[in-house]
Amino acid sequence: MTLEFEPVSDLSGPGEAKSNLDLLARLFPDAMVDGTVDLDVLRDLLGKDTSSHSTEAFGLRWPGMSEARRLSTVPATGTLLPKPEDTESVDWDTTRNIVIEGDNLEVLRLLRRGYTNKVDVIYIDPPYNTGNDFVYDDKRTTTQVEHETMSGQRDEEGLLQTGVGSDRAEDRKAGASKHSAWLSMMYPRLLVAHHLLKETGVIIAAIDDTEHARLKLLMDRVFGAENFIANVIWQGGRKNDSRYISVGHDYMLIYAKSEGTLREHNIRWRETKEAVDEVLDEGARAWEESKHDEGSARKIMQKWFQSQPKDSPVQAMGRYTYFLPNGDLARDSDISWPSAGGPKYDVAHPTTGKPVPTPETGWRYSTPERMKEAIEAGEVIFREDHTKPIALKKRLENTKGQVALSVFERQRTHAGRRIKELFEGDSPFDFPKDTEVVGRWINLVTKSKSDALVLDFFAGSGSTGHAVMDLNATDGGNRRYVLVQLDEPVDQDGYDTIADITRERLRRAGAQIASKLTLDTAHVDTGFRSYRLASSNVKPWDGAPDQLNLLASVDNLVEGRTTNDLLVEMMLRLGVDLTTPVETREVAGSTLYNLSGVLFAYFGTEMNVDRANEIAQALVAWRDEDPADFDTTVVVRDTGFVDSAAKLNFAAALEQAGFTTLRSI
Repeated sequence: MTLEFEPVSDLSGPGEAKSNLDLLARLFPDAMVDGTVDLDVLRDLLGKDTSSHSTEAFGLRWPGMSEARRLSTVPATGTLLPKPEDTESVDWDTTRNIVIEGDNLEVLRLLRRGYTNKVDVIYIDPPYNTGNDFVYDDKRTTTQVEHETMSGQRDEEGLLQTGVGSDRAEDRKAGASKHSAWLSMMYPRLLVAHHLLKETGVIIAAIDDTEHARLKLLMDRVFGAENFIANVIWQGGRKNDSRYISVGHDYMLIYAKSEGTLREHNIRWRETKEAVDEVLDEGARAWEESKHDEGSARKIMQKWFQSQPKDSPVQAMGRYTYFLPNGDLARDSDISWPSAGGPKYDVAHPTTGKPVPTPETGWRYSTPERMKEAIEAGEVIFREDHTKPIALKKRLENTKGQVALSVFERQRTHAGRRIKELFEGDSPFDFPKDTEVVGRWINLVTKSKSDALVLDFFAGSGSTGHAVMDLNATDGGNRRYVLVQLDEPVDQDGYDTIADITRERLRRAGAQIASKLTLDTAHVDTGFRSYRLASSNVKPWDGAPDQLNLLASVDNLVEGRTTNDLLVEMMLRLGVDLTTPVETREVAGSTLYNLSGVLFAYFGTEMNVDRANEIAQALVAWRDEDPADFDTTVVVRDTGFVDSAAKLNFAAALEQAGFTTLRSI
C-alpha cells in the first residue's frame, strides 16, 4: 500500500492541548469518552489526593488565570520569516545564535516542538509592571503595527489614533497597573518555558518589588516550590533622593526544572574566587624569591597582603601564606574530625617530641599511620611547641571555587556606561542589563558548561546574547543563545523598534569581541540569525469569496513568501532545530532542501508524473550519498502535483526506496 502524505497541520507538539489529551488517553483510557475527558472518572482514578473546583486550597489566584493557562496549550499558528541579509543578520551560514522579533508567547509556542528539553538556562528580565513597560497582547501573532491596524488603532495612513501623543502611553499605563493582567501575561510564557528547559535546566527571573511577591508564587506554581533554589538580591546603588529608604535593589528568582535531578547528578554550583589567579601568581613569585624556603616565602606573602588595598578582593585570601614542599600556596585549616567520635591518638611535636593537643572530636585521619603520611608530605602545620594545636594545610589551587552569596552589590551604572561606549557615546537604550552580572550567573548555574543553550525571551537590548559571547571569548566555549524581543516601537533616531536596537547592539558587541580574539579563541561565534514573527506562509481555507475560484486556490502560498520561508515553517512544525545545516540543489525548476539527512523538502509546483519521478530519483540519490541509520522525513507541497497520479507515483517511488515518513503542506 502506498504511503499517505500526512498533513503537517495535523501534527501536534509537547505541551499543546491535543498532545496533553493524547497523553491522558494513554495513561487513563478509562477516563476518555468520545475523545473527551470525564473529569469525575479521572478524579476517581487519581485517588484521594485530587480536589474539586469547590475545594479551598492555598495558592495564587487571579481573574483570567484559566484563560492564561489555556493560552499555553494553544498550538502556534504563525511562523518565523528568515532574514539572512547582512542588514539583519551576521554570519548567517555559520552562526548558531538566533534573534527573533515578535510577540514572545507565539514565538515560544513555535519553538516548543524543536526545543523541548533542549535549553540549559533561561535568563529573563520581564517588564516590572511599573506603569509604562507593559505592551504584550496575547491574542495576536502578527507584528505590532499589523495588530494596531487591524484593531483600528491606526488609520489608513498608518497613524496611531489612541493614547496621549499617539503613542498609547496612557492606555499602556492604565493596563499595566493591574496585577492580574501582568500575571496573565507571565503565566503562559512560563508554562511553555518549563517545557523548553532540560531536566537539569535552570531559570533565572529578574524582578523588582512591584511584582516580586506575585512572581515568586507564580513560579512556585509553574516550576514547583520544591525546585526553588534562591532569591538573590542585587544591590545596585544608593538613592539619596528617596523619602524614606533607598530601595536600590532588584531580585533574581532562581528555580531548577528538577532540583532532585541536580542532586542525582551530584551537581554543585561553584564559581572561581575573584583575584585567585593573582594570589597564586604572587605565591609562585614568593616561592622562587625565597629559594624554596617556606619561612621566607611566608613572610613575603604576608608583607604582600599587607600592601594591598583594604577593599581588594585578594584580602579574602589573606590566610594563604603557607607553602607545601612543592611550592603550592596553602592556608591553615581544621585537622579535627568533623563531628564527635573521631579517632584519638598521640601526635608528637617534631621539636619537643611531646604530644600536641588532641581535638575534642578526634583527628581527621583515622589512623596514626595516615597522620604520619600527611606530616611527612608537609601537609601539617606545627606551631612553636607542643602546647599549641596543629593545623592542616589547605591548597589554594584545590579551593579556587566558592559558593555564590545570595546578596551581592554592583553599581548599575556599569551597564549603562558599557552600552554607551559600545554605541560611541550615544546610548539608545535606558537601563540595560549588566552583561557581567548576567554572564556570571549563567556560568554559575550551568556549571561553566561550554556548550550551554541560553534562552532570553525578554531580550531588551540584547545583554544576554552579549554576555554569552563574552563568556565564549573568555574560555573558548561554544555556548549559543536564542533571544526574543517584541517589535515594540521606540522614539530613537535610526531605530524603529527595540528589536532594531537588539540586533545593532549584538552586531557591535560581536565586532568588538572579534577584534580582540586570540588564536586560542578565534572560533568564537559572534554572529546571529535574524527571524521575524509573521502569519503562516500557507493561506488558510476559510471559504472566502476569493477562495471559491479553485484554479486560483491551487497556489496556497501567501503572496510574497518564498520556499525558504516555507522551509523554516516546516522546520518549526516538525521540531527541527533552526540552526540545522541546510544544503540545496536545483531539481526540476525548484529547490530541493536537505537538512543533514533528517529532512528533505521540495516545494515546487506543476509536478506531473515525469517531473515527480525526476525529483524522487534526485532525492534518493542524494540520500544514498551519505546513508544514515535514522528515519528521514520528506515534505512536499500538497498543491504542487498536477494530479493524483503524479502524487501516487511520487509516494510509491519513495516507499520503494525505503522512506517511511511523508508529510505535506
